Amino acid sequence: MYQCWRGGVKSCKGIMKPVFGGVADDLTGGMETAAMLIAAGIDCAFVTDPELVATIGDIPAIVVAQKTRVIPADEAVARSGKAARALLARGARQIFFKYCATFDSTDRGNIGPVADMLMQLTGADHTAFCPASPSLRRTVYNGHLFLGTELISDSPKRNDPLTPMTDPDLVRVLQRQTPTRVGLLAHPLVSAGPAHLEQAIASATGQGVRYFITDAIYDRDLDVLAELTSDWKLMTGNATIVQHYPAIWKAQGLVAPTSNRARLPAVDGSGVVLAGSCAERTLEQLAEFERHRPVLRMNLLAADDVGSAVGVALDWARPRLKDGPIAISTSESPEVVKMVQERYGREGAAQLAETILGRLAVSLRGAGVRRFVVAGGETSGSIVDHLGIRSLRVGPYGGPGIGTATTDDADPIALCLKSGKLGPVDLFMTTLKSMLNPEDAN
Repeated sequence: MYQCWRGGVKSCKGIMKPVFGGVADDLTGGMETAAMLIAAGIDCAFVTDPELVATIGDIPAIVVAQKTRVIPADEAVARSGKAARALLARGARQIFFKYCATFDSTDRGNIGPVADMLMQLTGADHTAFCPASPSLRRTVYNGHLFLGTELISDSPKRNDPLTPMTDPDLVRVLQRQTPTRVGLLAHPLVSAGPAHLEQAIASATGQGVRYFITDAIYDRDLDVLAELTSDWKLMTGNATIVQHYPAIWKAQGLVAPTSNRARLPAVDGSGVVLAGSCAERTLEQLAEFERHRPVLRMNLLAADDVGSAVGVALDWARPRLKDGPIAISTSESPEVVKMVQERYGREGAAQLAETILGRLAVSLRGAGVRRFVVAGGETSGSIVDHLGIRSLRVGPYGGPGIGTATTDDADPIALCLKSGKLGPVDLFMTTLKSMLNPEDAN
């Protein structure tokens, strides 16, 4: 007979109720979230199809990651709601809405509309928004988002082709997306600790504030915010704060103490980088990879149609795969992206690039490729969808941008789904090598 765990994590009927239910707005961040929990000894399932949640065995954490960041807001709400309802049906103790550290969004959403729906669905009275990742120098002070020493509006993120961030005031950004009143938990309050924060929240909610942007400059700020929010029905933020929950869960007896770090199996076969992100870091990583191995940079302005573009790339790739990893990229500078968008429209340009790389991934798998490094959240979603992948076995977190996983079937493939903005310059080559021997990487 199963033990009745405190907090309802495992009932006397033997059905485990997850402590954590993640709803991620892209696959790269969702994988990173799962990888962080696994590195902390928390077993975590990762799926892209909410219908699979009901089929998952006993496990303390589940992340559902879908490509919802830049789709129309009503579609993002519908898809995120389906994921949250599936997690709540499993008895998830907390829903965590995961989005990017750069608060990627537009005045239409999708962070605000999805949060509005999740508030109603969970019955939460209030929630917080914590995008900060101090270790990556993504910080929030006086409600303003910084990348390093720059306001986000002065950083390269202002030129993002889909979600340009031109306003650094996150209270203002979020308020434009929602009718719910937005307030701020400023750094002096965060520094004072959970008790002072609870008093401030009680006062503000009495005046109608339901959403709180949280200042966070240091990792210790995330410790405070994790302690404050660990029992909330709904929490939102970047993946980084998730690292601060497992110690709390273990101390509360919500999960069994363990240091287990699940290992991934080695995967052989050819290796390929598929890059769709136009982030400055991805462009640097491509340049570093090209010092050692060939890179095909696809010109979308010259693409007659998807089929011919895929055919040209395959003809280029096949003779080179036998000599080692290769990279194929639709990534471009902001100037070139602007020209592509002028021809195809903003959404049309993104869809063209994602469709080309998605169909190319399918053809490359047929040609023997078994190791994929994918750069870009939207690109990752398209490629995983084209490959028909609905769940992944995620390995422990290896650092920013280094989340790896394998499919769990007779002929597995290994994937690293990387945020365009993250990872060391040499990530592409080192990650492809690590997939051959994950023990060495961990």
